Amino acid sequence: MTCKYKGKELYPHLFSPLRIGNIKMKNRIICAPTSPSMIDLNGHFTPEMIAYLEEKAQGGASVVTYGEAIPHSATGKSHNKQLQLDSFGVRQGMTECARAIHNAGAYANIQLSHGGMYGGLASVGGDVDTCSVAYGLSDMTMPAGEVKEMPRELIFEIIESYGKAAKLCKETGFDMVQVHAAHGWLFSQFLSPVWNKRTDEFGGSLENRARFFVMVVDKVRETVGPHFPIEARISGDDFTDKGLGLDDCIKVAQMIDDKVDLINVSCGNHEDPDMFCRTHPSAFYPRGVNVYLAAAIKKAVKTPVACVGSLNDPAQMEEIIASGQADAVELGRASLADPFLPNKALCGKADDITPCLRCYECFGATGELEMVKCAVNPIMGQQLNHKAQVEKAEQKKKVLVAGGGPAGMEAAITLAQRGHNVTLMEKAEKLGGNLHPAGAAYFKEDILKLIRVLENRTKKAGVNIFLNAEVTPEVVKEFDPDVLIVAIGSEELVPPIKGMDNKKVIMAIDAELHPEKLGKKVAIMGGGLVGAEGAVGFEHEGKECTIIEMKPEIAEEVNSFYRGGLMPEVERAAKCLVNTRVVEITDEGVICQNEKEKFVVEADSIICALGFKSPYEKVDALADLVDESYIIGDCNKVGKIYEAISQAYYTALRV
Repeated sequence: MTCKYKGKELYPHLFSPLRIGNIKMKNRIICAPTSPSMIDLNGHFTPEMIAYLEEKAQGGASVVTYGEAIPHSATGKSHNKQLQLDSFGVRQGMTECARAIHNAGAYANIQLSHGGMYGGLASVGGDVDTCSVAYGLSDMTMPAGEVKEMPRELIFEIIESYGKAAKLCKETGFDMVQVHAAHGWLFSQFLSPVWNKRTDEFGGSLENRARFFVMVVDKVRETVGPHFPIEARISGDDFTDKGLGLDDCIKVAQMIDDKVDLINVSCGNHEDPDMFCRTHPSAFYPRGVNVYLAAAIKKAVKTPVACVGSLNDPAQMEEIIASGQADAVELGRASLADPFLPNKALCGKADDITPCLRCYECFGATGELEMVKCAVNPIMGQQLNHKAQVEKAEQKKKVLVAGGGPAGMEAAITLAQRGHNVTLMEKAEKLGGNLHPAGAAYFKEDILKLIRVLENRTKKAGVNIFLNAEVTPEVVKEFDPDVLIVAIGSEELVPPIKGMDNKKVIMAIDAELHPEKLGKKVAIMGGGLVGAEGAVGFEHEGKECTIIEMKPEIAEEVNSFYRGGLMPEVERAAKCLVNTRVVEITDEGVICQNEKEKFVVEADSIICALGFKSPYEKVDALADLVDESYIIGDCNKVGKIYEAISQAYYTALRV
């Protein structure tokens, strides 16, 4: 019989069923635990949070997991806003959430977590409304405050709370629970020989340090029964000199081998910014960097094992499962960039999967905005309201899109899908705009993938595409559109610095696209994101880089999560001069001035990475010619990929 779905032929192992406990997964794809801050002040689910999880189920994953729900709020609340399983009235939202996930075709899973000492300390998780006391392994002083030793009676109280929480999850319709023992939270702290110096039955040997975790797993099993699936998230390596190594983590896995139904293997610690970017791999790590840890543990246990590690390619997922490295894959950020990744893979449309850029916009929004967003997915975080917005246009219009960068392409795609007659004109020889220089460095391959995905969608949507065609006022008058979308991008800033006309000076975009033009010694004027990432890329090309930045920090504007992974690379790749002003450019190099002295940075090439500006005169000359015109992307206001794509998408819905 011919296979109905092409993906089952392409990825037969990925789309084979898997039984764990009393559920049978339709494929090997699980949406990993995520916990955006869309929780109300009572610690309950909001409709926005439920819609976010529901969409993942609609996308075809077999299991959808909510992350870091707190069984013991008095001591364990590690984030500003978290689902609190012991909060009065929490049942309604949990029931609605489980039903929504079920109705969309997936099993509902929920992660049980406790912050340990970070329940009472300001941390990556949060700094507002922390618990009154920070209970940890023993009395000690942390940079964020004092930690008190967790009494034995509190340990047993928390064990009971996990049992009650698991029972609640089962009663409200969840199909699985996950016990979180990784990432530096409570059980990870107890397991670690670095932190755990206790002398009672919960300290000393690995078996003693694991006792708390194992007792919680046993309590959860007691309350949910023998067939209800329990997943455990553990580390495969703490990646610290004296913490748990892989051999220790294998032993921990073996301690729970006959107690749980799925072992999820992660790594690292959330409190170390550099390590955070290994736990949630940044673009400086290969896709699947942490899978080997799951593979090692799988060899030592009978229980099915799930892996993580910034996976978003179905072919790689298939290879992982086919080769026996893991039994299931868990997708975090990939399921935000494209919640429909599983269905697209199943239908043989992997080339239409929106790639996660690993830019950490999602993490940044959780803290800054108390919601979630995604650089490449304009619907992310707005699923609840978006349900009523997807519709064909009432009147078909002739639309001209000026510019084929990310904003122009996204607008053209959405306009065409809504039934408009869309023409896109791009002055360059190819689509993509400034995504090309942005994706030029060796670690920015995901941006190049995004260009291909958007370009393919533009063509498939039926957009009339003209390259090497600049939109001028004369073109607009001749074309006579009903609607004009101005998306002509931004222009590089050329500051009035003496010597800017020196032949050694090269603009950042030209340098990124043509690093072969650069000499050995490179001075980069500007230490924002462009200059910082440029230095990493140029050093990879064999250049000796110096960054000159007026502000006190390099890449100051970048969200803290991405910056945590970026800065170690920048500091390795370049000499960083902060609080330093460029005075003049000479044949010798760059004359600089700091608080103490004037000095010269010798350079063979000088890159100008001092920012961009919106070309408002050009924009207005076009927009004023058409009654219905819209200005989007960098030519409206210089911003990031998120602003370009989101603004383009929602503008196109209004036409």
